Amino acid sequence: MIFSKTIPLVYFLFITLYFASAHAATFAITNNCPYTVWAAAVPGGGRRLDPRQTWPLPVNPGTTGARIWARTNCGFDGAGRGRCQTGDCGGLLQCTSYGAPPNTLAEFALNQFNNLDFFDISLVDGFNVPMEFSPTSGGCRRGITCKADINGQCPAVLRAPGGCNNPCTVYKTNEYCCNNGNCGPTDLSRFFKDRCRDAYSYPKDDQTSTFTCPGGTNYKVVFCP
Repeated sequence: MIFSKTIPLVYFLFITLYFASAHAATFAITNNCPYTVWAAAVPGGGRRLDPRQTWPLPVNPGTTGARIWARTNCGFDGAGRGRCQTGDCGGLLQCTSYGAPPNTLAEFALNQFNNLDFFDISLVDGFNVPMEFSPTSGGCRRGITCKADINGQCPAVLRAPGGCNNPCTVYKTNEYCCNNGNCGPTDLSRFFKDRCRDAYSYPKDDQTSTFTCPGGTNYKVVFCP
């Protein structure tokens, strides 16, 4: 098939203009806990954060399936290899894969439908550290917090070293994991929802747990807000 020679130029100009107007979003990741955490991000890697330290993380427009979380009780050698009690990502300081439950998750996808960012706090992988996930620019003001003492109140069947498991992690059944067909809240998922009303408590908890801001918004993720 023969194409007009002007098409590649027009396409190139469109892409150039798009990326000229779409800038990386900055995520200010702050440790407000009285103890050290090892922040993790996919994409982004990882960094040790002592109390009051902040990690400014730029994330490219169009990024999807992204997560930020805290790892606790970690130890790494000089090569960045070790282990964390919660949120471990294959024994690496610089994460390239998601963390092991239990861990409180900040999830997001940037510049999606109608150039909106979609973001949430998810407890579908359980809970380890209280979290705030909020916009800091663009006139978007609706943030999310999950500050309850979930670890201290965790039901016995969900308790884990350093955190509180989601029932899907423990039982691995469709009732809790929603692998196929219809599923709804359970008594165990309601334990999380009752304490963090805006957070995902089970995989199909979308209507009350997903929030949006205009593309190009910056955000903060605070551990122990």
